[in-house]
Amino acid sequence: MRQRYRRYLRPLTRGPRGPIIHLSPPEILLGGFLGLSMLGACLLKLPGMHQEGLSWLSALFTATSAVTVTGLSVTPLSEFTFAGQAVVLVLIQLGGLGFMTIAALSLVMLGQRLPMHQTSLLREALNRSSSREIGRLLRVITAFAVTLELGGALLLALEWVPRHGWGRGMWLSLFHSVSAFNNAGFTLWPDSLLRESRNPLVASVISLLFMTGGIGFAVIGELRERRREHGWRVLLHPSRFSVQTRLVLEATVALNLLSLVVILALEWGNPDTLAGMRDHGERFITAAFMAVTPRTAGFSMFDTSAMTQASTLWTMAMMFIGGGSGSTASGIKITTFVVLLLTTRAFLRQRHSPALHGRRIGDETVFKAIAVALAGMLLIFSMLFGLTITDPDHDFRSLAFETVSAFGTVGLSLGVTPELSAPGQWLIIITMLLGRTGPLALGYLLATRSRPGVSYARTELSIG
Repeated sequence: MRQRYRRYLRPLTRGPRGPIIHLSPPEILLGGFLGLSMLGACLLKLPGMHQEGLSWLSALFTATSAVTVTGLSVTPLSEFTFAGQAVVLVLIQLGGLGFMTIAALSLVMLGQRLPMHQTSLLREALNRSSSREIGRLLRVITAFAVTLELGGALLLALEWVPRHGWGRGMWLSLFHSVSAFNNAGFTLWPDSLLRESRNPLVASVISLLFMTGGIGFAVIGELRERRREHGWRVLLHPSRFSVQTRLVLEATVALNLLSLVVILALEWGNPDTLAGMRDHGERFITAAFMAVTPRTAGFSMFDTSAMTQASTLWTMAMMFIGGGSGSTASGIKITTFVVLLLTTRAFLRQRHSPALHGRRIGDETVFKAIAVALAGMLLIFSMLFGLTITDPDHDFRSLAFETVSAFGTVGLSLGVTPELSAPGQWLIIITMLLGRTGPLALGYLLATRSRPGVSYARTELSIG
């Protein structure tokens, strides 16, 4: 037992061929995000970061929310100074691209080999089989992210620089562009993007940024490779893409369209949301934005606390599903959701295994999807159960919404988070950390094969 926990006291030792890391990839991943959160909290506690000063808990909550690219906050970013907002922006960028991705990219740029633990985790996250592919993809990811963030900032500047001046307008543009691409949901206004609900340029640019960041780095890398080989006409031939890429793109489009129809149907007559807008065009733009933001970003163009109960439940479902694997978004991931649907369809049709686009989905993938979804539901139930104990004065709907939002690192809120007790805020912090690192860490553990020492006889159990 003593040897089992000794590696936590000395996680790094020097061997004959260099440093040896004794921690598993999930432990490295969680420790990295936790370390960045604590560092960010220390920076935000420095004088001059906040107009009135922050408590340690508020600083840690804000830093964790930024690192996990959630967007939930106990104090508006408008109350931070420029230095405090800059710290939050850096934490968002590091958390969005991922602690392991940043560390691995640094080693690749220095010409060093990736350690075995990091290589295994990155292969799982980026869906690549070799270290050489990982290094090339990491360079593409970073260049693509920076290019898209700068491009988005320039487009937003067309709207905000004339309105706010060069200094303030460029800072607003850069901050919201980085926040959008990394699916953070942070804004420099206390009312999110409600003031921009009538602005089609802002809605379009922000939507494009967070949807691109939410489809997954592996998909972005493959799209780039296929475009270089076959040009833009490759988009007309989806069969040339891998099953993973086709699944993510097709399911993303289908879910977004379905969500648009649902939001329009449920909120069109709600005077506190869509019905309170001046014309049908504004209603449609806002509905389209609010249809896609729950799965990834967390920006809002109307008061989410004024939504109907049906819309609230639908939004929670979208937050639970999340974005693509290896993306800046979280949740159980859209691939997990589709695999569960295909598995259910295969069972109802009495088929031995699910299939997609002429390919059979392996049993390990099915088991992994079931485990990730069940682990996510157990985490949400456990944290929600704790919140009902620590904050019994708040209604169940609001607590459930905040918990699912924290798990999916979305950031949409019904306004309860700043009113939570200290224990309740700690539960949300834990939910954000586990929601960001949990599915990826669980995926690694499930991908690590082990041979059982004993083979048991088969049995049958009654299900349903």
